[in-house]
Amino acid sequence: MAQLLTTDIKQVNGNALADRVCPNCGHQGLSLFYEVRNVPVHSCLMMPSRKEALDFPCGDVILGFCDRCGFITNVAFDSKWSAYAPNYEDQQSFSPTFNQFALDLANGLIEKYDLHDKDIIEIGCSKGDFLLLLCELGQNRGVGIDPSVVPGRVESKAADRVTFIQEYYSESHAKYVGDFICCRHTLEHIQPTAEFISTIRRSIGDRLNTVVFLEIPDMTRVLREIAFEDIYYEHCSYFTPGSLARLFRSCGFEVTDLYRAYGEQYLLIEAQPTATPFAQVHPLEESLEQMAEDVNHFITSIGSKLERWKQHLQQAQAQEKRVVVWGSGSKCVAFLTTLDTKDQIEYIVDINPHRHGKFIPGLGKEIMSPEFLKEYQPDQVIVMNPIYCNEIGQMLSSMGVDTDVISL
Repeated sequence: MAQLLTTDIKQVNGNALADRVCPNCGHQGLSLFYEVRNVPVHSCLMMPSRKEALDFPCGDVILGFCDRCGFITNVAFDSKWSAYAPNYEDQQSFSPTFNQFALDLANGLIEKYDLHDKDIIEIGCSKGDFLLLLCELGQNRGVGIDPSVVPGRVESKAADRVTFIQEYYSESHAKYVGDFICCRHTLEHIQPTAEFISTIRRSIGDRLNTVVFLEIPDMTRVLREIAFEDIYYEHCSYFTPGSLARLFRSCGFEVTDLYRAYGEQYLLIEAQPTATPFAQVHPLEESLEQMAEDVNHFITSIGSKLERWKQHLQQAQAQEKRVVVWGSGSKCVAFLTTLDTKDQIEYIVDINPHRHGKFIPGLGKEIMSPEFLKEYQPDQVIVMNPIYCNEIGQMLSSMGVDTDVISL
């Protein structure tokens, strides 16, 4: 159950909060403002049985805000749970909407940085979709590093030019650093953020023409839209444009571009290593004062939003409506555990076939394929990400499922 921190919590995991140091800038002391207790420590590790899903380890989310750099982190995060493996199923390339975004992004980067016949490394490559796309479109060579990668999962004409390494990234991989370093939706899973970006910088060394591209969720949207479904255990680090740009500059990079994409949900940064300190501020960066206002807005608004969704689900249950959640990933887990209403949703569907028949950690819900809805005929489908509403609506219509579609 989520709540605001109205009491003075003295310790987290046995450590005094007064001793907490911002992993982004090193400032001592973080202001706590939001907590969700007893949530699964992983949302995308697929469980083979309901019992294993219900017995899955849980932890706490307690968000702390650094008023010196604007960084937000889960002070209760324990890195021992960072056990990414091949059964970590976060592949998004089964969605036409997402595939079009990835295609446009890859083509844009290839054109902008002349990525043809180049050496590309992707840190946190997941199942390799984007790296293979870059190598296929630009006739590039690639190295993907990720403990959850499954070599051969994604078919590609560039497969013989791409090497996958089932490891966590470290300076031992510096020999692979080439012309372009890509890192998408990985930094938010790492708490020692300055250490990680500094590792990348040291790996580059004096190869100052190397371009670094990184993509993460945008915390500004989460705070302003009260998107509580985007706050969950694996995401221990939350960035806004300002906190991300300040991190890169402090680690020896020049920020060459900073922008949002994918319905303003993603924050993207492009940077290059510099031999001298770089201080120019990008126009997208918010001030620390604005960041503090956004945090306060979240604090004053989260309670009413949670209550509205609780009432919505309770009313649907009282009316015996069949309500289904579409999307079985982290947003779904956060949505149901934060509201503490998992028993009010009977079925969850997903288009990723590698999830079908598996069970969601902490919830114990079996993941169904969309075709299941032909028989079930739900009264309402709650879409976890509004950017997929048109795509889902078309799928439902093609299956003959007439239902209300609403999104978060």
